[in-house]
Amino acid sequence: MKKTLLALVVLISSLAVYAADENVNEKVLNAFKTEFTSASQVEWTTGPNYYKASFVFNDKHVFAFYNIEGRLLGLTRNITSSELPLKLQTDLKKNYESYWISDLFEAAREEGTSYYLTLEDADTRLVLRASADNSWTVYEKRKKS
Repeated sequence: MKKTLLALVVLISSLAVYAADENVNEKVLNAFKTEFTSASQVEWTTGPNYYKASFVFNDKHVFAFYNIEGRLLGLTRNITSSELPLKLQTDLKKNYESYWISDLFEAAREEGTSYYLTLEDADTRLVLRASADNSWTVYEKRKKS
């Protein structure tokens, strides 16, 4: 009975992934399968001019963005502050000690890797941006209501 139930769960989950893949352009699917052969738990979202794959790769949740021609536009993944380059970690501790981190992700594109960090205190929400070899710059600043 347990084996039958397990087989049924595997079948349903594989059909769910296949059904989601039906809405994705063949070029995009081929590019994804070539680039991320060991990806698991793949879920697709479509936008007006792009496809977004959410998946697990090397035990990390990753998001890949493709244009309709199947070209990889970029990758993002959530990271912890300890995964930032050391220069960015020290700059963060030195200049933003009174804030807490509410969001942090890494974005990798052809142009290079960037980091986006959301910091908050009681009154303000800051979004900072940096590349691996730069300091943080304010991308957006908002007062909380």
